[in-house]
Amino acid sequence: MNGIYIASTGVFAGKNITTLALGLSLQKQGLRVGYMKPVGALPVTVDEVQGDEDAMLIREVLGLEAAPDMLTPVLIPHNLRATRLGECGNCMQRVRDAYAALSRDKDVMLVCGSGSFLYRGKHLGVDGLAVSRALGLQTLLVDRYDTTLHYDAVLTIREQLNDSLLGVLFNDVPDHFMRDAEEILVPYLRDKGIDVLGIIPRDPLLNAIKASELAWRLGGKIISGNAHSQRIIEDFLIGTMQVENFMAHFRRQQHSATIVGGDRTDLQLVALEGDCPCLILTGNITPNELVRARSEQKGVPVIQVSADTYTVAKHMEHILGSQKLRELVKIERAASLVGSVVDMQRIRAAVAP
Repeated sequence: MNGIYIASTGVFAGKNITTLALGLSLQKQGLRVGYMKPVGALPVTVDEVQGDEDAMLIREVLGLEAAPDMLTPVLIPHNLRATRLGECGNCMQRVRDAYAALSRDKDVMLVCGSGSFLYRGKHLGVDGLAVSRALGLQTLLVDRYDTTLHYDAVLTIREQLNDSLLGVLFNDVPDHFMRDAEEILVPYLRDKGIDVLGIIPRDPLLNAIKASELAWRLGGKIISGNAHSQRIIEDFLIGTMQVENFMAHFRRQQHSATIVGGDRTDLQLVALEGDCPCLILTGNITPNELVRARSEQKGVPVIQVSADTYTVAKHMEHILGSQKLRELVKIERAASLVGSVVDMQRIRAAVAP
């Protein structure tokens, strides 16, 4: 029985969907696939047993039946007092025992990391490097584009893992960077002994969010257009300019939520007439009746928030950059996308019984 540790250079890189895509693909090839997430950071209680929220989702999609505390033997709460720094008994032994039990009747084990490979769980001795070494796993490294790809981190992790690095998967790469990735970065890493197993192009749907959830995440409320609160937001733009300039800018990003001051009725109406998926009004200012009436007619939810435009925009960047897969349509889309670009032959050969 062979195992793969799915790691990442940083948080929200795409480890969970990579794990799902690999699991589904290997299951279709007739392999008995096992799964665990040794360290969890999203505690959830299922049937009075604590586990990790992401692990529960993957367990369900892969059709597994392992107990929550077996899938995730180490949980790190967000509360620092509850974390008990350095106090875990023997966390690594708990990980070893769970892995031995979960892998007993499996052809391949997929072990999904938490947070960044070199750091998450370090205070308890169960960081990604320590776990992958303790369990004798090959490591698949996921790196996500955020203004660039993190090749220095990839090289650093390669030095730590040596030949146990199976390869790297680049995620969420925009069109304008794809050529550089393929023609410059891939050959460079190959010369360093690092295989690039796939480059996943950016897909706005995978980072999209419903207006109702966005309102909650922003600490705001939907004040009109409630019947259309399930509309999907893929991106955002900021309305802080003259109407003429805003109209030209808006036409290029019609599928983006518009963040605009609550006192800018002119820009609000332009966005509504352009059928933006959502209007976010800042400064805790209630719009006039004309805006509310048009939002109802056009089916556009209007979210009122108390923060200023700059603060909301920064929050939006974080929200869209850290969206997790929870909806079936996004899971299927992402699994199909990953499966279509990843070198599954290379991975299959690495885990062949």
